Amino acid sequence: MLVNSNIATVITKDKTPSTKNQTAPKTGEPAAIVGLGASAGGLEALERFLKNVPPQSGLAFIIVQHLDPAHDCILAELLQRVTPMSVVQVKDRTPVLSDSVYVIPPNKDLSLLNGVLHLLEPSGMHGLRLPIDFFFRSLAADLRERSIGIILSGMGSDGTLGLKAIKEVAGLGLVQESCDAKFDAMPRAAIDEGLADIVAPAAELPAKLLQYLQHAASFIRRKSPAEPGSENFLEKVVVILRAQTGHDFSLYKPNTLHRRIERRMGLHQIPKISNYVRYLQENPQEVDLLFKELLIGVTSFFRDPTVWAQLRDDVLPKLLADRESGSVVRAWVPACSTGEEAYSLAIVLKEVLEQLKPRRNISLQIFATDLDRDAVGKARTGFFREDIAADVSPERLARFFHKEEHGYRVSKEIREVIVFAPQNIIMDPPFTKLDILSCRNLLIYLAPELQKKLFPLFHYSLNLGGVLFLGNAESVGNFTNLFAPVDGKSRLFQRKEIRSHSVPVDFPTAFVSSSELMNPPANQKALATTSLQALAEHWLLQNHAPAAVLTNDQGDILFVSGRTGRYLEPAAGKANWNVFAMARDGLRGGLTDAFKQAVRKKETVTLRDLKVESNGAAHFLDVTVRILETPAALRGLVMFVFSEVPEPAVSQKGNSSKKMQQSTRVRELELELEALRAEEQSAREEFQTVQEELKSMNEEMQSTNEELQSTNEELTTSKEELQSLNEELQTVNAELQAKVDELSTASNDMKNLLNSTQIATLFLDNSLHVRRFTEQTTKIIKLIPSDVGRPITDLASELLYPELTADAQEVLRTLVSLEKTVSAGGARWFAVRIMPYRTMDNRIDGVVITFTDITAAKNLEAKLRGKKT
Repeated sequence: MLVNSNIATVITKDKTPSTKNQTAPKTGEPAAIVGLGASAGGLEALERFLKNVPPQSGLAFIIVQHLDPAHDCILAELLQRVTPMSVVQVKDRTPVLSDSVYVIPPNKDLSLLNGVLHLLEPSGMHGLRLPIDFFFRSLAADLRERSIGIILSGMGSDGTLGLKAIKEVAGLGLVQESCDAKFDAMPRAAIDEGLADIVAPAAELPAKLLQYLQHAASFIRRKSPAEPGSENFLEKVVVILRAQTGHDFSLYKPNTLHRRIERRMGLHQIPKISNYVRYLQENPQEVDLLFKELLIGVTSFFRDPTVWAQLRDDVLPKLLADRESGSVVRAWVPACSTGEEAYSLAIVLKEVLEQLKPRRNISLQIFATDLDRDAVGKARTGFFREDIAADVSPERLARFFHKEEHGYRVSKEIREVIVFAPQNIIMDPPFTKLDILSCRNLLIYLAPELQKKLFPLFHYSLNLGGVLFLGNAESVGNFTNLFAPVDGKSRLFQRKEIRSHSVPVDFPTAFVSSSELMNPPANQKALATTSLQALAEHWLLQNHAPAAVLTNDQGDILFVSGRTGRYLEPAAGKANWNVFAMARDGLRGGLTDAFKQAVRKKETVTLRDLKVESNGAAHFLDVTVRILETPAALRGLVMFVFSEVPEPAVSQKGNSSKKMQQSTRVRELELELEALRAEEQSAREEFQTVQEELKSMNEEMQSTNEELQSTNEELTTSKEELQSLNEELQTVNAELQAKVDELSTASNDMKNLLNSTQIATLFLDNSLHVRRFTEQTTKIIKLIPSDVGRPITDLASELLYPELTADAQEVLRTLVSLEKTVSAGGARWFAVRIMPYRTMDNRIDGVVITFTDITAAKNLEAKLRGKKT
């Protein structure tokens, strides 16, 4: 929270500056630094905002606007017209002073360090620059909980990631109301992400900001001594949270709870925590908002890039170097928030597996969990806004993401290896047999007693040599006997082997019921009974159960039970574990038909009295083919069960002719069967040929699809560049429009000034063509508005002044003014003065001719001469 006590006097209840602040100096350290981000339509919003900021608020405002890098910016000049505060364009190493407004220059990124503004060369990929995100992140890193970010009108989503960084450090986020913004994309993105603490029209945001700061300062002034009974009321808040959400925050660090509760109190202008407890009881929606506030669901892709690079280049290759082909790498990401951390880990693991030599068939399984169900739901979609380009390299964007409208979606190969689920790490069972456990920036919010329970649990969950990945501000504390650091700098730790049960593991209560904890002997007895039962079942399966094989839907063998050598044998040539290739003579044709029928009709098929020869002996058996539906893990697989049966009895009755007929019939059937098998083999070969052709066509289609996808990415890039250019043109157009309005006002002022002098004035260019004239001039020279641009020699005049053109040319040549007295038809007299027309840069661009009516003076002169004579 802000610690400058002057904030309390920033604004009174009637929103006018206090007397104390009116006498305070304008310069000095600001009470707070406010970052404002705007894009298209931002000039109008900025003007409305600054008009309503008191001139001596004690604050400093830093404006980051999307500007055209190829043109000079006049934004500071335009904003200076609407506020008495000093408005300047930032130069490198500009110190931030109170009651001042600072504007980013074109084609620069802006950063804040120790209250000093630094200019950097712009960073951006694919033509997409995010200067607002860049500055807001810098603001959050420099001011922590004192950082304040405001999002105003604009297109795109720049500022959303920066506002996330501000929220992570308990800063304040304000957003212009969507209906009040000329372009609502930027405000809408921040609101949809749940980052807006205050949403209001641009003109009302200053008052709401100052009210919040006033409350924050008054809260800090009375914080010591603490409000009587504040700890008691803090416990009541925890009780209310547990009753409504089912989650216990009693083991969170008290400072974290206090800070987040204070923010909510400040937003609602509630002075005492006792009043806030009552507010929670009366407003269940506020309980949900506080719950989300406490979860601190802020993350980003590849946060701390150097640590991720070390994980990819050093730690993971060593971890996977001796991993056998066909194994599974298991990882767990607790407190995954909206999924960026889990997807980052999946991407890095994929990159490492692709670089392993020789290549091995290693699969990935990542569990990502969080307390916030809404965050988990969003993580499951795998969709992120365009601003992730600031954290994800172009190569990774192209490799692991698909570009869609308004953002990127994670590719299927990354999404399918991650399982997202809601979980309370304190109360729910952990995942085990893990190779990697990434728990970053969660432990810093938990009390030490809870951390002492989690580290042994993490040790239990990891395999020997498994990696524990912590945040930059976290460590294993006193548990150096459980984890060894990979090196002295990073927060990567490796699981150490310890003597069994030397460190007790306090499992979450979901593992063991209270009755089991109260009666351990019975529990041990049940365990022993279970082990005996398992051994007995294993013996029965080995000695009395029929032989069986489990295959997938293509007939590839996955599991073998019992002795199957009489029915299956390895095929000659390259090893092939397909059940049809391994079937002995007498089984192959029947198994194929039964398999197809079972798969197609989802029914059990039984073949009876099949004759198989092995080792010179004949065996008869029944084969049952069944599609498995339960359990869920085996759904879709096929079970072949081989049951030996006695040889079918042969009837002794009948004469020899009947036996010969039967023998002939059997031979015919055998020949017919052989023909059918040959026909089936031919059909199978044709089918295989067609399948290869289809595969070839599929590859061509995939190639075409990749080309189309590449073209789509190029078009998307062009769209992003055009959008960026459009935003810059919007800003330039707004600036030019403001300049046009200013020039129009100046033109009107000049016209009224000239007409009010009652002096006829004529402006000519270097070619003596009419440029401008006043209304009085039309009474001397026959001028109409359409005469602008015509030569002076083409116009009729009442003046008896044929030398007008020659005199005007002489003035242009000598640059010396000329005056003459000229008659107009004998009845009127004018004093004609011809002067050079000088521009602001001291350039001659024509002449100015004035006609002063001196008829009265001439008449008076004539009368005086008449009297003398």
